[in-house]
Order: sequence, then C-alpha cells, then structure tokens
Amino acid sequence: MPYLALKLDPWGHIAIEEYERLFTQFGIEPIDKVLDRIPHPHHFFRRKIIFGHRDFDKWIDALKHGEKVAVLTGFMPSGHAHLGHLMLFEELKYYQGINASINVVIADAEAYAVRKIPRRKLFEYAREYIKYLLACGLDPTKTRIYFQTNSTKTYYRLIQLFSRKITMAEMEAIYGSLEPAKIMAALTQAADILHLQLKEYGGYKYVLVPVGADQDPHIRLTRDIADRFEHELGLRRPSSTYHKFIRGLDGNKMSSSRPDYAIFLSDPIDIVRRKVMKALTGGRVTAEEQRRLGGEPGKCTVYELYAYYLFKDDKDLLELYRKCTGGEILCGECKRRAAELLTRMITELQERAKKIEDLGLVDKVVEYPEF
Repeated sequence: MPYLALKLDPWGHIAIEEYERLFTQFGIEPIDKVLDRIPHPHHFFRRKIIFGHRDFDKWIDALKHGEKVAVLTGFMPSGHAHLGHLMLFEELKYYQGINASINVVIADAEAYAVRKIPRRKLFEYAREYIKYLLACGLDPTKTRIYFQTNSTKTYYRLIQLFSRKITMAEMEAIYGSLEPAKIMAALTQAADILHLQLKEYGGYKYVLVPVGADQDPHIRLTRDIADRFEHELGLRRPSSTYHKFIRGLDGNKMSSSRPDYAIFLSDPIDIVRRKVMKALTGGRVTAEEQRRLGGEPGKCTVYELYAYYLFKDDKDLLELYRKCTGGEILCGECKRRAAELLTRMITELQERAKKIEDLGLVDKVVEYPEF
C-alpha cells in the first residue's frame, strides 16, 4: 500500500489516527524527551495525551531560570464549548500554576471570515468559552483574554509587516489551497503568537503555544516568520506543545458541528448520561467473547473519558486497563461508572460557571468589540 502523507488542516474536522507519523513528517519532537524536565507534570504529559513539542525544553529552561515566560493559546468561537475545549482549559490552569503569564485569544475574526459565524452568535459562544475557562480555576486577575478584532494598532501592524516576508507558494506548501479569508487568518494567528514579544505587550521572549496537532501549520508559519523578523523586530521562534484530540462518541473527532457525538459543558446532566451510555466502545460482540478475549481500550471512547478526565490517579487507570483487557469488566458496567463520574464532574463545573455568571466576571476580564 503506498505511503500517504498526512495533511494537517487547522480548519478541518478530520481525526488524526497516527500521531507518531507527525514526528517524521513534520519534525515534531516526542514529549518523552523532555518529560523528566517538566515541573510537576500534569497527567496529560504522563499519559502522552500531550504527545509532542517544538522547543518546549527551551521554554522550560527559561522558566526555571526566572526568565519572563508566557503561554498563548486561543479558541475560535464557532460552537458550544465541549470536552475537547476543556483540555486546553486544563492546560492553561496548569501553566498558571507554575507561574507562566496566561494569554487567551478569542479568534473572532477567523470565526467570522472562515467559519462565517454571525458576529452576534460568535460573541455568545465566546462568552460561554470564557465562563467555563474561569470556572476551571483560572485566576481572572492574572489571565489576559482578548478578541482579535479588539486589539491595538501595534498588533494589527504586525499582520501587515508579516505579509511582506512570506510568499503565496510557501503558504500553499504549508496549508494547501487557500482563499483570502484563510490567508488573513493565518497571518493574524502569527500576530497573536508573536505580539507578546513586543515591549508594549510585556516583552516575553519565551512564548509557549499549546495546541491540538491540527494547528501545527500555524506554528510552522509563525516560526518561519519569527526567523525572518529576528533582526528587524527582535522576534524569536515560539515553542509549542501538541495534544491528541479526545474523540467524539462515535470515534471521530469531537466537534461542535456534530452535537450527537460531542459532550458539551452546558449539556443537561441527563443528556450527558445518555450520550455516554450510547458511546462507541472497544468491547467484543458478545459478553462471552469479552470475558474470553478481553476488550480493546485503544478503540474505546469511554476509556478515553477515564484517561483524559475521570481518573487522575495513574494506578486507577492502569487497573481499569487490566480489567478491560483481561475480560474482568464488561462495557455496560464501565459505561455506568463513567456516566456517574462525568455527570458529577460536569455538574460541579456548571455550578462554578453559574457563579462566574452571577458575579459578572466575564465582562470584567475581557472587553468586547463594539460591533
């Protein structure tokens, strides 16, 4: 069978099945190489959910030596917040806990131009993302959140300057076929990542961008741009980490555009329970086969719920893996336990989100564009 190159599309909805191929094809480094240097590593690192990086070791060294370090990531408000977004919320909380400056961009320009989301609707989605981000434990007094269309002239000037030193052929080599909206979105993403290095925005020379693997085209473009503006603007290459996608309940990428297979943070609790009970598993055709052959956790979306969110203790996860592969537990029992734990987690998150709403914290941490 011929080798087919992976295509990373930051605007697509395709799940990635072979993350290891990203190491050889795109030069992403395995997270294993820096795992012992990460301070108090989150379980996402230990379980290789965050599986790869670019220059994360340099960012860690800067942090340990007391240099100014920042984290920049963002959300495109094109649908309701779901468990996939919760991964980044968790990562941001971790980085704030180790004293990194946290910056979050709401990619409203991209949502409007590429996804064609009406402005009023994308503001509603953005409000929901911010509410749940704060509900996850981010300190609102230490978290900078901004909209792409509501920044300063220095930020917008970067977009114009960057366009001079990148060619259409280079962009098409990174992204494939492009349209004007995507070209603008890509250059704006570069400004989002690199503007923190300017004095006006704090002068952070070590910037880390935690993203899903599909966003690596933006990282590669931005690193190229940083190289070309090193002498003119004093820019450095950003670092990045890459996490695997949590799959939708049918085994494909979890997406707001596929609501039956996504678990939304705002879902009523009975809906959450019902979705979990209908999720695709790695179980065998019959209970007898399951007891004899064991289940296949690698194919199971319910096992992913445990690995990503429900079991923080590695010993608990390993025990579940042993019972599943050994045929000691059937899918029905495993789903019921997952449903119980997940509904409890989401109930607590929704209660905290309501308090955030009642206190009016969303409006205090971000200024909305005028239109």
